[in-house]
Amino acid sequence: MGRLVVVSNRIADPRKTAAGGLAVALGEVLNNSGGLWFGWSGKLVDEAPPGGEMPVHVQQAGPVKLATIDLTKEDYQAYYVGYANGVLWPVLHYRLDLADFDAGYIEGYRRVNQLFARTLLPMLQPDDVIWVHDYHLIPLAAELRALGCQQRIGFFLHIPLPPPLILAAIPGHDWLMKGLCSYDLVGFQSHADHEHFCHYIESEAHAQHLGDDRWRVFNRTLHAGAFPIGIDVQEFQALAEAPEGREMYERMRREYSRRKLLVGVDRLDYSKGLPQRMRAFRELLARYPETRNSATLIQIASPSREDVSAYTDILHELESLCGSINGNYGELDWMPVRYMHRTVARSRLPGLYRASRVALVTPLRDGMNLVAKEFIAAQDPADPGVLVLSRFAGAAEQLKEALLVNPYDAESTAAAIHLALQMPLEERQQRHQALLTTIKKSDVHWWCDSFLHQLAQTEAQETGTPWLRL
Repeated sequence: MGRLVVVSNRIADPRKTAAGGLAVALGEVLNNSGGLWFGWSGKLVDEAPPGGEMPVHVQQAGPVKLATIDLTKEDYQAYYVGYANGVLWPVLHYRLDLADFDAGYIEGYRRVNQLFARTLLPMLQPDDVIWVHDYHLIPLAAELRALGCQQRIGFFLHIPLPPPLILAAIPGHDWLMKGLCSYDLVGFQSHADHEHFCHYIESEAHAQHLGDDRWRVFNRTLHAGAFPIGIDVQEFQALAEAPEGREMYERMRREYSRRKLLVGVDRLDYSKGLPQRMRAFRELLARYPETRNSATLIQIASPSREDVSAYTDILHELESLCGSINGNYGELDWMPVRYMHRTVARSRLPGLYRASRVALVTPLRDGMNLVAKEFIAAQDPADPGVLVLSRFAGAAEQLKEALLVNPYDAESTAAAIHLALQMPLEERQQRHQALLTTIKKSDVHWWCDSFLHQLAQTEAQETGTPWLRL
């Protein structure tokens, strides 16, 4: 394989451990190939410079080149806020009711993808392999192909892909999905998402299945498959044993020595099912009196897009539910819910996970949800906690030994939490060992290697394909 070129909305410096396991895994391959990581700088300008092209900011991170461009405020509002997060995010999470189908947004979304393509193309080398990430950049391959790009291009969708009828609700969905078919390899988090894609291109684009996850569609051959993302298990286990992780663990054990600790760690997002989780916890306290003055839920909900009304609404609902539960069930020396609307340092999370008897990972829909895998990695194998996991998280396909729940059903979720709190040590150990084996086998390095290996195997594609224009 030639040089790896990673393209994403935002980039990360792979030398910084705070960047997380994904950046570290990509950084290893980028380091080996002397690669390039390209994306938005995170900075906004009032208007584009004369000529319309944004200057490229380049810095060297060891053998890896990091290249970014700024965006105008107008482009940011249309591409990022309007279309990516106002249309694609809710629809791909099955929330048509929250999508803002403003026809003007799609123009800005395409304009920024064209800007990315024009800026990236002169930096490419003939034997480069390009890996594009996530829903912000679905049309990028089509725009690169239209400029004459011949290199292999892969795409990975980090969030879910819904069934064809939900996708078809997006104005211009045919253009969007044709853009997705411009890649040589398209990867999804789960087999369910992969099947939804296959059903779409079969029913809407009359694709021909060639076998072995290969399709003939729009006069070219496309490969598609499920590549469930993992975590760096060894790195996260090392964090649990590091000073900050140990200090957090010891502090939690001291402060909650008389309680059974439950933990939830999420971004504040309507896809995470946080109000439903609180209702299930309230149901637990109501139906199982022995959990009162015994079980404490620590819920961390880090801020996310708070300028959007849907997020303000869920923030107020969550705060109201937490206050109601504490008011109705709390005692002078016990609060059922400890709610924090802020981000906790990643280095401290393993200690919190290890001190917890139960993790509640109950999204309404999630591409994967790596909190579930981090919780497993952080546990003490001799006395592990129990994972309560939504069946609608992509992780549920792999983590079958977790207690799988329907987050919309408060009563059954409460029953599962109660079961987790009462689970005997031997069963907890057996479940944890099976889950740990799974996440070690399919860690982030496996994910990265398997996707790039598959991309390298894709055959050369036809050139000169006329790409659909708006």
